[in-house]
Amino acid sequence: MSITYRLTLAGDVPLDRMASLVAPEAAETTTHSGARMLSADLNEECGYAVSIVAGSRGYYGAEDDGGVPWEWEPATYVDIDFHMRKDTLGEKGRPHMLRTVGRVLADRPEDAALVLNDNWLLLTRFDGAIRRHNEADWYDEAYDSFLPS
Repeated sequence: MSITYRLTLAGDVPLDRMASLVAPEAAETTTHSGARMLSADLNEECGYAVSIVAGSRGYYGAEDDGGVPWEWEPATYVDIDFHMRKDTLGEKGRPHMLRTVGRVLADRPEDAALVLNDNWLLLTRFDGAIRRHNEADWYDEAYDSFLPS
């Protein structure tokens, strides 16, 4: 079984800049729609495979705290998808992914959202303020050092 975390940044973010923060060794491919995509298999070292793709007219929906629906429609965006095997999630995948998310958020000023399996909202940054959501299900105090305040 696979778990996917998606970090979305609003705006026209250069894919090559994202790759330098997320996976410098990412190879260029294309999506089914023909969009440019950068991807890398980092399972051995980080516990996930990653793909980076840009788009426009985005729509995201997920459950916020307490099951409240959350929606966001960025005009342009970049998605960074972290695909993990369930057996590497806790020990390797999630900690490495959150370190990477922290690097991206520290480097880039855009509004952002981190969503689990297209269903659960975990983290947002709007107007510079970071907020964690659904913390009881995923957050560990050890992650405090990974994410910017």
